[in-house]
Amino acid sequence: MITVRAERPGDFAAVSEVNEKAFGRAAEGFVVDLLREACPDAVSLVADEGDKILGHIFFSPVLVTREGKVVLEGMGLAPLVVVPERQRQGIGSMLVRAGIDAMRERSCPFVIVLGHPEYYPRFGFTLASGRGLVSQWDGVPGEAFMVLVLDERAMADVSGVASYRSEFDQAV
Repeated sequence: MITVRAERPGDFAAVSEVNEKAFGRAAEGFVVDLLREACPDAVSLVADEGDKILGHIFFSPVLVTREGKVVLEGMGLAPLVVVPERQRQGIGSMLVRAGIDAMRERSCPFVIVLGHPEYYPRFGFTLASGRGLVSQWDGVPGEAFMVLVLDERAMADVSGVASYRSEFDQAV
């Protein structure tokens, strides 16, 4: 049986391995390691079956700025990974749903993601540009940069540049 739970310190090596298997490189796992140290308010969940980590999802702080001033803080979803041999079995969806629930419990106003435009809308993500949000990185396709608004009131009149933490520059 697959369960989704909070990551524990004993999971760190397995989480790095899952990220490396899924992405074919170590950069994403390295970024997760950096963010764990730098962001005590990050949320890291794993999907496990028995004692084997099959997937991982990570949420870290994101700032929306306009004219150089912080407008609002939310969270960014990245990375989301499932080991290649277990993809397309619903594990990623389990992780996303559990992560969104965790963000709601924290009263997070929004979650941004840079991801597959066919995948994330099923969870309520919409084009960030429709909310007046743009990515910090040049050249990001508009259809891949999405937002899930969890608090409409907090997001009223919010627009600007949505920026992941600088640790992500290690993987871009």
